This record gives sequence, structure tokens and C-alpha cells, in this order.
Amino acid sequence: MAEIIQRDGTWTFDGDTVRIVPGGKAHPVRQELGEIAVPLEAVAGVSFEPDRKGGRLRLRLRGGACPVLRAADGRLKDGADPYVLTVEKDRTGVAEYFVDEVRNALLIEQVPDTPVDRFLLPGPTLPVSGGGGDGTASFDGESVRLTWNWKAEESKTAGGASTFPLSRIAAVRWLPAIGLENGFLRFEPVEGPVSAPPKYDPYALDLWGMSKKEHTAVLVAAAVLMRLPRARAALDAPQASPALTKAAEPAAAPAGDHDALLRRLRELGELHKAGVLTDEEFSTAKQAVLRSM
Repeated sequence: MAEIIQRDGTWTFDGDTVRIVPGGKAHPVRQELGEIAVPLEAVAGVSFEPDRKGGRLRLRLRGGACPVLRAADGRLKDGADPYVLTVEKDRTGVAEYFVDEVRNALLIEQVPDTPVDRFLLPGPTLPVSGGGGDGTASFDGESVRLTWNWKAEESKTAGGASTFPLSRIAAVRWLPAIGLENGFLRFEPVEGPVSAPPKYDPYALDLWGMSKKEHTAVLVAAAVLMRLPRARAALDAPQASPALTKAAEPAAAPAGDHDALLRRLRELGELHKAGVLTDEEFSTAKQAVLRSM
């Protein structure tokens, strides 16, 4: 097993999973996200970037594998990125050994570095909350709640806290404050996007970049994002959700290919564990595969 312990956090690799535990003084995003278990199949690569103070250990995930990275869309700074570890100068040798171990495992298992069509990590634990600026967003898996503070515009505070079910959300977008430009956490209702700026939009938080804590809004965006397909399908009932439709597909291999069907069952289990499939959807899809067997 490979392990590297730093003030920024601890990374371990047992041949199958990279386990990431944030340090006590890590960025608020990493603290709120907590421990992450990254399966080898979600890893596209790993590298150590040396500098005069030590360097950075960077885990590169396959595109689409992590809901947090999908929601961030490349806008997370290294300090907030859970897949970057600051390495002290006297631990560079351990970091290089860690890189070799993960790379060897990727080579042996022949893990591709291509994007995936489903999340391979479960994302933030529910309930989740975050944000700042003119309010706080929270999500319990069913509804989003925006609670305004005293700095919010009267057009928002006049109606009190805003709560809306997941089924009424068509899209979610997070943008951090950059320089003098404010950021936002914005939920687009199914009726269509609101044309007003985020500071007046009752479906958005206006983020000012006044503290690192504001970046935790990306965790709310990630939690909502990974559950949107099922929510949208509920509006189109009785049509099955995209996640269920895909899960119930008989697998690319012929029905008689026992190994392929076993792999499909494992995939269903992962989707269910990640919260993409409900108990009922998981049971229905599993029975379909079992019938094929």
C-alpha cells in the first residue's frame, strides 16, 4: 500500500482505491466534502509537479466521473481541488513512489483515460449546504432552499426564504467570483431562465468572493446536478427516467454472455449506491438483467 501524509491531507492507495482525507486546515470545500474514495476505474492519470518548496501531487479523473468537478467546470483553484495535495520538500520521494504505484495499477488493469457516461463517485453527502454573498443554499435530495441574509436585495428578502422541489429545476450552474466580477449559484427553473442579474434572481445566490467559504456553493451544485436526470423524468411520467432506461438496457454483449451481465449487475449496484437510482429503479433494472441471465 502507498501512503503519503501531509498537513494538507492524507492519500492512500491499496491497489483498487485512492482514499483522500483532507487535513485540518484544508480549504472549506475539501473540509465539507470530507473523505473521498476514488475507484481506480475513475482515474485517468496521476502526476507529481515539483517546485522549490516541494510540489503538488495531482490525481486526474476521467471526464464526467466526479460530480463536483463537473459542476466546477475547471474553475476550482488548487487549494479547493480535492484531487490536489500540497507536498512538502522532504516528502517528494514518497509522492513519486505514490505516482508509480497508481500508474502501474492503471497499466495492469488497462484503465482507459477516456470520459465516462455516468458518475463514478457519489458526490457530496446529503443534506448539503453552502454559499455566501447574499445568502445560503441547502439541498436535502428533494428540495433546494435559498435563505437570504441582511445583505440581499429587498426583491429577494420580501418573499422570505425560497424553496423549490428538484422536479422544478432544469439546470444548475456555479461560477466563482473572479477579480472584481461577482460569481453566482444559479438554478434555472423549468419555465425558463430568469433574465434578471443574480442579485435580483430569486433562484440564485450572488457570490462576492469575500471568503473561501463561498466556494462551498459548488457542492450544492454538484449534489443537484447528479440528481437532475431523475427529477426531469418525473415531469414526463409515466416515461422511465434516463438513468433507469439506461440501467435496464440489456448490456452491449449478447444476453447469453454471463460475464457481461455480471458486470452490468455491478454497475447497477454502483448507480444505486451513488444515489442515481432509487431503490425501486434499482430493483426493476436488476430483475431485467436477471431475466436475461
